[in-house]
Amino acid sequence: MNEVARLGFVGLGVMGAPMCRNLAERAGLPVTAFDIRREPLEQLAASGVTAAESPVDVLTHADLVFLSLPSGTELEAVCLGEGGLLAIARPGQIVVDCTTAPVALTREIAGKFEAKGVGYADAPVARTRAAAEAGTLAVMVGADQALFDRINPHLACFASDISHVGAVGAGQLAKLMNNMVLIETIVALSEALLVARAAGVDGEKLFDTLSTGSADSFALRNHGMKALLPGEFPTPAFSCRYALKDLSYAIDLARGNGIDVPGAETARKVLERAVDQGHGDAYYPALIHALEPSAQS
Repeated sequence: MNEVARLGFVGLGVMGAPMCRNLAERAGLPVTAFDIRREPLEQLAASGVTAAESPVDVLTHADLVFLSLPSGTELEAVCLGEGGLLAIARPGQIVVDCTTAPVALTREIAGKFEAKGVGYADAPVARTRAAAEAGTLAVMVGADQALFDRINPHLACFASDISHVGAVGAGQLAKLMNNMVLIETIVALSEALLVARAAGVDGEKLFDTLSTGSADSFALRNHGMKALLPGEFPTPAFSCRYALKDLSYAIDLARGNGIDVPGAETARKVLERAVDQGHGDAYYPALIHALEPSAQS
């Protein structure tokens, strides 16, 4: 593969925009980016990012392109759709997908790029928007060792913890399992908080106590204390709708491998109720609303 001298970025949403900014400010290489909205492109200009007219325009001007898209649907369209990246990709280029997408789709797309001599890795990200801003995301990578070694320094521009999980698709699998566990944990924390308040125990004291015991977790200290306790579920953020999408991917993956996941199925029903109640765009701990007594009547 050719030397990476130019970088590209497609998808400047809640996570993508700060990831692209950190890449531009830390990689020491020119970055070209695209998003369907002009606002993030205008903001990133201050960090030296050049605006492109389309995803294809990005790939034309880059050796390595990062993708950060809403779902597998957009990923498939950008990569395999008419006039997509696959049609114009050149041997030696690299595509790194940071979208959370189905494992089977990831492997299908990777195979088509690799047949053209294009490197392809899945590298979905985890942690919060604040971590994206700080450049301290966790990244789970699926790629062969040689490709991982090439992209790792660039991933380090926006991530502090980078795990090489295995071959293509392994990164997506790890991310989907991460989100499955996380969402189920938020359901459990929501239940505990509602029970405590109904029984006359202060929620803050409950969570402080849980943080000193075996129920302590990243979810408790971040999503529990910072969102569930104050009841603050801002937008834009990782929403109930996105959480439902990721959890559905995880359940489909489990079923495809003959595994029953009743906890995840229950969490999906909670998220579906939250979306039906109008909380689809709210930060996903808003799923607590679907568990409140008023929502059960």
